[in-house]
Amino acid sequence: MKPTDLWRSGTSRLLLVYGGLFALWCIALIGVIQWDTRRYLSNVVDLKIDHISQYFQKIERSRLPEALAVTESLDLRDVISHGLFDAQGNLLEGNLAQIPEGMPLDGKVHPLENGVQRVQGHHPVRARGIAVKLPSGELLVFVRDTSVIDTVRAIIDRAMVWSLPLVVIPGLLGALLLSRQPLRRIRAMETAVQPIMRGDLRRRLPLSPRRDELDLLAGIVNSMLDEIERLMGEVKGVCDNIAHDLRTPLTRLRAQLHGLQRETAADDPRAELIDATIADADALLDRFRALLRISELEDLHRRAGFDDFDLAATLRHVVEIYAPLAEDKRIAFALEAAEPMPPLRGDPHLVFEAVSNLVDNAIKFTPPQGRVRLRTSLESDGPRIDVIDNGPGIKACDRGTVVQRFYRGAGAQTEAGQGLGLAIVTAIAKLHSFRLEIAECDGGGAKVSLLCWPA
Repeated sequence: MKPTDLWRSGTSRLLLVYGGLFALWCIALIGVIQWDTRRYLSNVVDLKIDHISQYFQKIERSRLPEALAVTESLDLRDVISHGLFDAQGNLLEGNLAQIPEGMPLDGKVHPLENGVQRVQGHHPVRARGIAVKLPSGELLVFVRDTSVIDTVRAIIDRAMVWSLPLVVIPGLLGALLLSRQPLRRIRAMETAVQPIMRGDLRRRLPLSPRRDELDLLAGIVNSMLDEIERLMGEVKGVCDNIAHDLRTPLTRLRAQLHGLQRETAADDPRAELIDATIADADALLDRFRALLRISELEDLHRRAGFDDFDLAATLRHVVEIYAPLAEDKRIAFALEAAEPMPPLRGDPHLVFEAVSNLVDNAIKFTPPQGRVRLRTSLESDGPRIDVIDNGPGIKACDRGTVVQRFYRGAGAQTEAGQGLGLAIVTAIAKLHSFRLEIAECDGGGAKVSLLCWPA
C-alpha cells in the first residue's frame, strides 16, 4: 500500500480537512483569548497609572519629593518609573533621566514600545506611561512596564505552539489508521475485479459484516454482475443453440449435395454450381465450428485442466506443421529461440492452436519471397512469443477491431477465411490470462505477440 494511496482516500481527506479547520479554530480562539487578556491587563495598568497620577496631582508641591521617594521604596519589583521635570524638561526628582521620547504630554496613558531612559541606564522593557502638567508648570511623568502582559502573551504563544502539534499529529495518525482498513478492502475488491475483467462473471466482490458504504456499493455491483451474467448466459445460450442447431441441417444439406455431385456427370453444366454450393456449405460449417470453439474457450472451467508443459516443444511442432506450407509459397519460415524456456502453465493444445493461427495468418498475408519468423524470448515477467512477417501489416486503426469476430480488414477480403482466427487467439489468451499485442515491426510488416504472463 503506497503512502500516496492513504491521502487519496475520502476518510483521510475528511480527517485532514476537519483537523485543519479545528487547528484554524484553535488558533483563532487562542488569538482572541490573547487579545482580550492583553486588553484587560492593559486597562488594569492604565487605571493604576491614572490613579497614581491623580493622587500625586492632589499632593502639595512641597511634599512631592518625599511622596516620590516613598513610592520608589515601595516598588519592590521595580516596575514603576517616575520623574518630576521643570518646564524645560530637566529632571528635578525621580528615577527617570528624561521625558520618554515621543510621549504626548496630554495627561493620557500611552504605550512606550522602546522602554524608558532611567538615571541608572536604559530600561528596555515595554511600558505604558502618562505625563501631566502641574499647576506650577512642572511636568509629572509616571511609567509602568508591561512585563506581566508580555509574560502572559508569551505563555499563550507557547500554549499555541504546543497545542498545534497536539491537534495535527493525532489528526494525521487518525487519518493514517482509519484509512488503512477502507484501502485494504478496496485492494481486495480490486483483486476480485481482475478475474471479472478477464471474463469470469461468476466472481463477486467481497462483503464485510459491517454493512457500511463500501459494502453497499459492493452489493450493488454484485447485483449488477448477477444480471449481466444472466443476460450474457442467455445470449451465449441462444447463439450456441443457433450454431449447434444449424450444423445438423447444414451437414444434411452438404451430404445431399455431395450425393447429387456424385450423380452428376462432369460435363453437366450444373456440376460447377453444385461444387460452388458445397464450398459455401463447407464455409458455413467451418464458421459455426469456429463460433462453437470460441464459446467453448470462453468457458473458464477449462482452467481446471491446466498443467505445466514444454513451450519449446509446442513451438517446434508448429514449425513442423507450417514449414511445408511456407515452402510452397516460397516464404522463409524459421523458429528463433534465443534461450531455454521455462515450463509454461496452461493447455498445450490451446497454446498450439493460438500460435498456429498467428503463423497461419502471417504466411497467408506474406507475399512470395517474404519471411516469417516465430521468435521466443524470456522477459522478466515470463515467456514472450512473437510472430513477425514482412507482409502488408495491420493498420493502427484496425488493431483494436481485428480481434473481433467476423472482422476482416481491407487487405483480407481477397483471402479465404471467416475472420475468426484472431478471435480464437484472443479467447485462448483470455483463458490463460495472457495478453495479445499487435504492432508494426521494423521495416514494415506485422508483429503479433503473445505475452505469456498474467495480464
